[in-house]
Amino acid sequence: MDIAHLHFLVADADTAQRQTLIDMLGRLGATRISVALDGEAALHTIEAPDGPPIDIAIIDLALSGRDGLELIRDITVLNAGTRAIITGACHASLLFSVESLALAYGLDLLGTIPKPLTSGHLEAVLSHYTPPAAPVLERRVLPRFSFAEVGEGLQARQFEPFFQPKIELASGEVKGLEVFARWRHPEHGVVGPAAFIDALEQNHRIDFLDWTMIERSAEQCRVFLDKGLPGAISLNLSAETIGHPDFLRQIGVCTDRHGIAPSMLTFELPESAVLTNDPSFLERLLRLRMMGYGLAVDDYGTGRSNVQQLARVPFSELKIDRSFVDGASRKRSLATVLSSCLGLARSLDRKSCAVGVETRQDWDFLQGLGCTYAQGHHIARPMEAERFPDWLADWRQFF
Repeated sequence: MDIAHLHFLVADADTAQRQTLIDMLGRLGATRISVALDGEAALHTIEAPDGPPIDIAIIDLALSGRDGLELIRDITVLNAGTRAIITGACHASLLFSVESLALAYGLDLLGTIPKPLTSGHLEAVLSHYTPPAAPVLERRVLPRFSFAEVGEGLQARQFEPFFQPKIELASGEVKGLEVFARWRHPEHGVVGPAAFIDALEQNHRIDFLDWTMIERSAEQCRVFLDKGLPGAISLNLSAETIGHPDFLRQIGVCTDRHGIAPSMLTFELPESAVLTNDPSFLERLLRLRMMGYGLAVDDYGTGRSNVQQLARVPFSELKIDRSFVDGASRKRSLATVLSSCLGLARSLDRKSCAVGVETRQDWDFLQGLGCTYAQGHHIARPMEAERFPDWLADWRQFF
């Protein structure tokens, strides 16, 4: 990687270690290097409004005045766009905990390196650097819609499903499509859920949207199948919708009407929704599975479930939250959590799906860990049904 254009800060009180780092960076191609002998100087350099921004700060944990842990917190608060590499003469387990702390604060941490440093370690961590995304010059501000306005849009069939492909990592084949609700508003164009979900939830009628998506997705599933395209559909549903006394009957009527097998539909429930001891709700989930529908635990890792709780739920797929996927290839703490989630799915004989795969590096890393499926912008963004056949043809050429 060409790092000549990057501005580095080396924050280390030890003269010999500091010079060693500067020499290593120079051999790797760095030309802009600032130094700091203590934590206060490091923070001042990073936050200086009139100085050139620091792209990567290499910080020793044992800085005086303001140590490395304090800098992790302070850099995050500054929101200056500085990436960090943490070094320290300590055990690897302690550096692992430092990574976890940095992630908890939201620091963009490229990695940790134990002392004594080597050029190989430094180059490997620097390879994780990616240029920041281009700034959004203009962000569209949409109004918040009232419950009545959302209801009118639903009645007018202005809401439609967009589809994001789910890819089997081992083969590259499309194994399903997740549904994302979009409102094709006559004035504001295509609108995402942030503009209309609150109105439905506050009025306890999220089921209006859920059933619109079920009906239109089942209809589109039939169209895909008739064209010889992959048509398995995954839908995010609320626990209230699935828990309604008529849900089992209504979903059966829906699949019969569109001529699709129950196995073509998977219902995704957030992890928090399945953390229940309600036997009637667990029975309902079990009946859905016995009828042939799929069940996925969504956003896994954000709740408080344990193996015993998950084992009771008859889910067929574990969807791992994007916060544990994006960047796991370069952050040991994330990689450990991700590997644990995948191991749990395998131990329960369930499929696993990683959400939020943003780069080829994420894809390759998940393949190596044995994850079953992947979704994310590296593969495709949610798209209109009409665009799916052309996208699929392009994808199949690639694979």
